[in-house]
Amino acid sequence: MNVKIDTKEKFTVITPQENAFAANMTGELSDLLLPYLQKDIPHIVFNMVNVKQLDEVAGEALANLQQQFYENNCSFVICSLQDQPEKLLDDNELLELMNVTPTESEAWDIVQMEEIERELLSDNE
Repeated sequence: MNVKIDTKEKFTVITPQENAFAANMTGELSDLLLPYLQKDIPHIVFNMVNVKQLDEVAGEALANLQQQFYENNCSFVICSLQDQPEKLLDDNELLELMNVTPTESEAWDIVQMEEIERELLSDNE
């Protein structure tokens, strides 16, 4: 899977350079993203601006990856969904489980708000 990686101060933006994201690419995506959970900056913005086609298995894999990040107190925000991937996720009732924003800038805001929320919650414990 060909991706562009852009590391920021608080998160990393991963942008697939493929037009389609299919089931056979899910293992490679997991291998790429899960190691971020061990990094100093584990938060991911997954920019799907180039992905025009998504299949159901790949959609489920994205939802599962996002859940793994949140279980580890890390952000995983998907942005710039195109029409077909958004419809597929919505039709399979996955969209409501995911943290999705229309733009990369809004995804950055979500990551930063979640970081503040985690800090506040850890202060209360």
